[in-house]
Amino acid sequence: MPLLSEAQREDALAGLSGWTYRQDRNGIAKTFRFDDFGEAFAFMTRVALEAEKADHHPDWSNVWNRVDVLLNTHSEGGVTEKDVALARTMDAIAG
Repeated sequence: MPLLSEAQREDALAGLSGWTYRQDRNGIAKTFRFDDFGEAFAFMTRVALEAEKADHHPDWSNVWNRVDVLLNTHSEGGVTEKDVALARTMDAIAG
């Protein structure tokens, strides 16, 4: 899957709420916040199932009610449509 150009990446980010480009990690990032740990963990579980189906896995961490996510396509060395698609899925799951 080809890397998105800078213009394509910016267009994609314009359609994603709260996602930003992290140049230092060459990926798109977002912090999700929930009411408590249980909700954060449930979100991660649902995303994990979808990520496994897509064979595309996030870099993420969880501390209590917060899930920090970074998406990039490691095999391509940057952001592809796979990352944008998973970001949309994550947003839909988070509600």
